Amino acid sequence: MSSLPVEIESSQLIKVEIMGKVYEVPTGLTMLQAMWYTGYELLRGAGCLGGICGACSTTYRTKGDIKIKTCLACQTEVEDGMSFSLVYTYYPNRKIPYDFDAVEDPKQDLFRFYPEASLCRNCDACTEACPKGIDVRTGVWEAALGKFKDCSEKFLPCVMCSLCVPVCIADIAPNQIGLYVRRSQGIFFNERPPQLLTRIEEIKEGKFESEWESLLAPVQDV
Repeated sequence: MSSLPVEIESSQLIKVEIMGKVYEVPTGLTMLQAMWYTGYELLRGAGCLGGICGACSTTYRTKGDIKIKTCLACQTEVEDGMSFSLVYTYYPNRKIPYDFDAVEDPKQDLFRFYPEASLCRNCDACTEACPKGIDVRTGVWEAALGKFKDCSEKFLPCVMCSLCVPVCIADIAPNQIGLYVRRSQGIFFNERPPQLLTRIEEIKEGKFESEWESLLAPVQDV
C-alpha cells in the first residue's frame, strides 16, 4: 500500500521514533497515519484500518517506560516520545489441517491436533501481548479443560494477529487453539436454528441454482 494523504487537524507537533528514526508528526494521528505522514510506503502491515484484520500488529514503548507493549497500529494514537515498529515478521503457526467431518470428539481431538495445549505455564505473557484485551491464558486453560463455550466466547474478538505466539514459553499458538475451539463450538455444540437447517436443505436440493447462475453470469453490455 502506498503512502496516503493524511488529513491534519492539529498543528502541534510531537517527536516519535518509527523503525529507529525520529520524526516530528502532528498529534492525533494513529501510528499508521504517522507512518503515511512521514512518507512510509507500506507494502505489508495495513489492511482493514478498523482493528479487525490484525495485519498492523505493532510493538512499541512509551516515553519513560521500559516495558515493550503491543497494539494494532490503526487503532493506537501516537504519543510524544513514543517508539514503535510494525511487526513485519510472520510468526510460524502450527496450522493443523483438521477435517471436522472426521472429528468424533472435538474436546479430546484438541490434544491430538494441539498436544501442547496442556503445557501452559500460567505466565500470562499471551494475555499481556494481546492487543484486543483477550484473557488468552484463561482461554487456553478452558480449551484444555473442555470448556469450549467459555473459551470460544473469550476468543471471539481474536483478529489472528499472532502476537501471542512468540511470547509463549510453552510454544503454544493460542490463537490457533482459540480458532479450533470456536469452530468446534459452532459445529458440534451450538444449537442451530430451525430456519437455518431448512435453508441448508433447500440449498442442497438446488432450490436456488437459477439465482446462483444469474449472479455468476457475465454482465451483458447494454
